[in-house]
Amino acid sequence: MSHDRYGTDVLSNDPHRSRRPQTTDVPAERGLVVEDVETGWVGAVVRVEKSGGEHVVVLEDRKGRTRTFGLGAGFWVDGKPVRLVPPRPSASAPTRPARTASGSIAVPHARARVARASRIWVEGRHDAELVERVWGDDLRLEGVVVEMLDGVDHLADRLAEFGPGPQRRVGVLVDHLVPGSKESRIAESVMARFSGVLVLGHPYVDVWQAVQPARVGLEAWPDVPRGTDIKTGTLRALGWPASTQADVAAGWKRILGRVRDYRDLSPALLGRVEELVDFVTVD
Repeated sequence: MSHDRYGTDVLSNDPHRSRRPQTTDVPAERGLVVEDVETGWVGAVVRVEKSGGEHVVVLEDRKGRTRTFGLGAGFWVDGKPVRLVPPRPSASAPTRPARTASGSIAVPHARARVARASRIWVEGRHDAELVERVWGDDLRLEGVVVEMLDGVDHLADRLAEFGPGPQRRVGVLVDHLVPGSKESRIAESVMARFSGVLVLGHPYVDVWQAVQPARVGLEAWPDVPRGTDIKTGTLRALGWPASTQADVAAGWKRILGRVRDYRDLSPALLGRVEELVDFVTVD
């Protein structure tokens, strides 16, 4: 009998073959963001407890929802497989999970999700920039693209072209959505005509006023007279340059720069954006 110098598996020692990463033990410390491999649930560790004689871990996602999983293997942390084990005893205070600008639980090192078919539409550039500043991290994680409408007068035409439906939803954020306004009539019309569409809005003439006035040193936003451009009138009331479009752009940049997180925005805007995000991320 001759000796088989290659062995029974000619690929067993192939250095080019990829190897599965080894699972490592990681303590389930409060605030650790993990993903359950089986369900895809991503959340921060809230607590570890015993249930039915076994250790379980409670995870909270970015929307504040919680789920319970058995402690052990079957999780990912930063893209690597881990086995969650009980946290080490510590006399120090528990670490609170990091938050995004919108107040959601941050997911460090998470990759942006492939864009959904559903979209959020806003009226103009300033609306889009404000939404990005506060909800940008959440929208990238959820795979939601924000697009500009440049006004709502042609919303019905844009929707007819887009073709919304149950799996292709459109959430629309509108300025000055108050009873009897042109915007409210357009909103009612398109929601009656199209499925998979939700139009919500704030009561302000311009999204600038959704920023808390204290952030620019005011007790309240100025009452700009009818017939005067809202942006120009606001800048003049602030004592800022207001003669050109460049002045308007610079003024908005100053206002936007004062926005740190959701606490600097009016609840009238916060609630509507959160509703739209929920609407377009329904699976």
